[in-house]
Amino acid sequence: MASLSFIIGLIGNIISLLVFASPIGTFMRVVKKKSTENYKAIPYITTLLSTSLWTFYGLLKPGGLLIVTVNAAGAVLQFVYVTLFLIYAPKNIKVKSMKLVGIFDVFFLGTVIGVALGAIHGSLRLTIVGIICAVLTIGMYAAPLSSMRMVVKTKSVEYMPFLLSFFLFLNAGVWSVYALLVKDYYVGVPNAIGFVLGSAQLILYTIYKNKSPSPSSTKSNEEREEEGSTNLIKNAIEMQQGHDKDDPKSINRSLHKGSSLPKSSISRQYTVNKLAKTRSLCNPYELRYGPDHDYDVENGRSSAQ
Repeated sequence: MASLSFIIGLIGNIISLLVFASPIGTFMRVVKKKSTENYKAIPYITTLLSTSLWTFYGLLKPGGLLIVTVNAAGAVLQFVYVTLFLIYAPKNIKVKSMKLVGIFDVFFLGTVIGVALGAIHGSLRLTIVGIICAVLTIGMYAAPLSSMRMVVKTKSVEYMPFLLSFFLFLNAGVWSVYALLVKDYYVGVPNAIGFVLGSAQLILYTIYKNKSPSPSSTKSNEEREEEGSTNLIKNAIEMQQGHDKDDPKSINRSLHKGSSLPKSSISRQYTVNKLAKTRSLCNPYELRYGPDHDYDVENGRSSAQ
């Protein structure tokens, strides 16, 4: 049984290292572009905390060599990721990320280790550290829940990479078996939960992988803004045309000027976003003659200012 648990633990080490190494491509891109773009630091900061605490737990636990090796390697990789992020992040994000590193990876980690070694003794020390590690691991496995919600909402697996989901599922399954063999509940419980969540992700992937996303979910922000702006302009034109029909003097003026709506004036003086914000939408006279004219409603005259 001991030999079987060692083999399972060794397989778990290999899979976990693949999971920990998965962001390497991301950070190669960061270094190449010298920018963190839209990537967030919090996943790497919290994973650094988790792997560091699991390394400490493995050192406290008799026979915890396999837990130490994989998590120590993971902690080194996460430290490299966090360091690269801090180097290439914009100044404002860098400051916020450094604060998070100070809170989680220095203060919290140091407090747990210091209290565990100085104030807690015997089996209680392993229990408390094990509970903290289990909670952090459950949080790590629960993080993809937002991606799962997005998949259901958009009916698209674009936001849930298959390989990452598969390796997290496999990792949780192997470590659950290992924990069962060595009777380690602090390793077993969070990984069993991770195995269930990983299974749910793969089921969702199977359901939605061949389904096309709904049109509303695939529209970009620019397309939505353009569509909204087009409707605003359309409403303004209809409003102006309605006024022309009700006002015979306006029709005569339009014939005299050769156009009922000076489009060149609009495109020259207003951007689409300004048009949505200014009073020209609720004032057909200003839309008709432009912002540099005064319009006398009673006498039907306009004059340049």
